[in-house]
Amino acid sequence: MNERGTRWAEYYVATADRPPRRTLLHALERLGPSAEPRLAVDLGCGDGRDTIELLRRGWSVLAIDAEPAAIARLQERPDLPAGSSLSCLCQRFEDAAWPAADFVNASFSLPLCPPDRFPALWAKILSSLKPGGRFAGQLYGDRDGWVGRPGLTHMKRFEAERLLRDLRIELFDEEETDSITPRGKPKHWHIFHIVAARP
Repeated sequence: MNERGTRWAEYYVATADRPPRRTLLHALERLGPSAEPRLAVDLGCGDGRDTIELLRRGWSVLAIDAEPAAIARLQERPDLPAGSSLSCLCQRFEDAAWPAADFVNASFSLPLCPPDRFPALWAKILSSLKPGGRFAGQLYGDRDGWVGRPGLTHMKRFEAERLLRDLRIELFDEEETDSITPRGKPKHWHIFHIVAARP
């Protein structure tokens, strides 16, 4: 395993017992139950903390992550619901293709997209959402402690809001705080927590 893979493996261990993200749960409350089959795409699924919750609620899920260790951990989870409809794709989400979806979830993953590729990725997310579908995820703000790191996307609040201009915003929380990362490093966080619906 290379250094990047080792770092991610350590992250998965550190976050293994954490619950589904708040933005995911917020979106699922608004989507409500359905008698029809529905597809969710989980971008940067990690070891599956959100994917498992979607499967538990009866969703079909396409889980996408660039790290082989993430996909392996997800597929080996003991709480993977029996008979669930899970497909996995080990690929960077900027390069991945996915079908039209009722829900695109991207918990803390979109900031990992390089800035020069972010506009095309965001356009792909929007075009894949079915009418009434939801997007849930996070973006990093311009006062985040990782601003300037190569390969990460940060934006000002007005830029984040502009991304959502064609969607109906159901949650837009701005968080700015100092805390410790899952790997034990101090960090200043500037985060936009988002849930938005395609009309």
